[in-house]
Amino acid sequence: MGRSRFLYSRWDGTQSGFELTAEEVLGEITDDLLYHGDLNAALRRMMQSGFRTPDGDRMQGMREMLENLRRKRRDQLERYDLGGVYDDIAQELRDVVETEREAIEDRLDETGASGDERQHEVTEQAMAERNFQLDMLPPDLAGQVKELQSYDFVSQEAQQQFEQLVDKLRQQLMQSYVNQMAGAMENVSPEQMQRMKDMLAELNNLLDQKNRGEDTQQGFEEFMQRYGDFFPEGPENLDELLEIMAQRMAAMQAMMNSMTPEQRAQLQGLSEQLLEDMDLRWQMDQLGENLRQAFPDMGWDRQYNFNGQDPLNFAEASQLMQELGDLDQLENLLRGATNPGALAEVDIDRARDLLGEEAAQSLERMAQFARMLEDAGLIDRKSDGRLELTPRGIRQIGQNALTDLFKKLKMDQVGRHALEKAGWGHEREYSTKQYEWGDPFNLDIQQTVRNAVRRSGTGTPVQLTPEDFEVERTEHLVRQSTVLMLDLSLSMPMRDNFLPAKKVAMALHALISSQYPRDYLGLVGFSSVAREFSATELPEVSWDYVYGTNMQHGLAISRQLLGRQSGTKQIIMITDGEPTAHIEDDGTPYFAYPPEQETIRRTLREVSRCTRDGIVINTFMLDATSYLKQFIEKVAEMNRGRAFFTTPETLGDYVLVDFIDQKRRLIGGRARA
Repeated sequence: MGRSRFLYSRWDGTQSGFELTAEEVLGEITDDLLYHGDLNAALRRMMQSGFRTPDGDRMQGMREMLENLRRKRRDQLERYDLGGVYDDIAQELRDVVETEREAIEDRLDETGASGDERQHEVTEQAMAERNFQLDMLPPDLAGQVKELQSYDFVSQEAQQQFEQLVDKLRQQLMQSYVNQMAGAMENVSPEQMQRMKDMLAELNNLLDQKNRGEDTQQGFEEFMQRYGDFFPEGPENLDELLEIMAQRMAAMQAMMNSMTPEQRAQLQGLSEQLLEDMDLRWQMDQLGENLRQAFPDMGWDRQYNFNGQDPLNFAEASQLMQELGDLDQLENLLRGATNPGALAEVDIDRARDLLGEEAAQSLERMAQFARMLEDAGLIDRKSDGRLELTPRGIRQIGQNALTDLFKKLKMDQVGRHALEKAGWGHEREYSTKQYEWGDPFNLDIQQTVRNAVRRSGTGTPVQLTPEDFEVERTEHLVRQSTVLMLDLSLSMPMRDNFLPAKKVAMALHALISSQYPRDYLGLVGFSSVAREFSATELPEVSWDYVYGTNMQHGLAISRQLLGRQSGTKQIIMITDGEPTAHIEDDGTPYFAYPPEQETIRRTLREVSRCTRDGIVINTFMLDATSYLKQFIEKVAEMNRGRAFFTTPETLGDYVLVDFIDQKRRLIGGRARA
């Protein structure tokens, strides 16, 4: 076998071939998810707005697709005129009559030139009768066709024109009534007409069996063997066939609905005149009624307001109605899609015809997003169909937030924490645990191999899987316990402070769980009241639609949480408002703005209790007012904690750098001791 050869070149951004990963999809919705706290809504908004992939491809959003669909429909309605259907037929009938009149004049000229007065007199009388019949043709198209069918033509050419016109109209009507699924009919011979009736009769019989709850698959297969040439779409079962027919019959009905009453009467009369076979018309009417009952939401009452100038002939009008129906169906599907999985119902080939290649590719890729996220273990589908983050997904969200914040920091100043491997502040604990994402990869070879042998049995080679991995536990000599107090009052989103603050919370959780697994992180949200929440709840935590910043209650809960922990203890409080609420002695919340002295007094009392318990309070203030600055400076003076006056853009830098710097000082001080 010859050697494989590979050519390498520098990536310049133009090469293709890199697929979007599940982690990148989750990264795209991280900010939205953190802001609104709703995974399903975040996916839906991503579908609506679209985005650019890491390799530069544009993922077109459904909002843009819907606008393009509406624009295309508007362009068609403003361009065409349905009256052209009848103008075209009327013109062809006028041409037939004109050809016949010319033949009558020629016949009179011939007999006049012959010199035979008797023959000329008889001919003149007969031709006068023909002209009278032509003069008395009814004004409606159906009446003209009926009279001309019994008319004795003088002109063989005119008769041939008329017969061709009738055959063409009959075929167009039949094809429209059966939604162009009689495409194999090249003529409307009696044999073909009979075969059409047989097909419709068998199809109506299958529908009756389906309505009675009987199994129709075998009957459908036999039906397709006999009449498959009528249905070029190649439906695989009766339901697919009926849906195709219902869509197209609904399109034909939409054309009728869009006509003026006069135009509709013209078409109805024309169809009755051309499709004289009562059995065929009965079978068609029966099929239409069955399909209406089977597909009541197919848009049978849909109509369009054409106001353009370009006339349409009958075939063009039928085709345009089918396209408008497809536009409506695609628009309804896109508008009703609540998650990427719903897009699997889209006919990608038809979407490509209607919206172009870029939109079709975007729909195809978006339809795979939910499955990608599930397969990657990032989300889980519940019994009610809603999607939820898995523990792995929560960790990935935190890692995304941490990565975004670290991108803004100089790596030579902060860097990754030195405790990834054994070093200051670590010692071997001589116990192991199953590897979880985020753990330092200190693999215990002996236990890992033992797990693999226990799973797959003895023998070589030993096959390892990620489930076999066992890593060494390490014990921090310096343990830090932290509670993050997150302001959830309404002012946070109103001032665009909520997303940066929540992103910091996710990043801090990711940092501690991955780099400092022995540290403790508690989470407390506060608005008019405070409450503890777990890390698993953090991605879906949102702001409260209430006024009030109850620092007193938040500090009390944080102090209780830290009272059960060991090591150095701190509270990191992120807020944009002064204390305006507290808990009364009877347990009810009290709110007042501007802040009342009782609220200040109770809040500072909690600060004193935290200080007494050795808990340091570090406060990060966003949009700080002069009053808030004075209050926080008082807290720092009492507690010997620190106060940071920051902005949404720099909040993450301040919190992470301060946390890591404190950790380094603690570890370094203990190591030197």
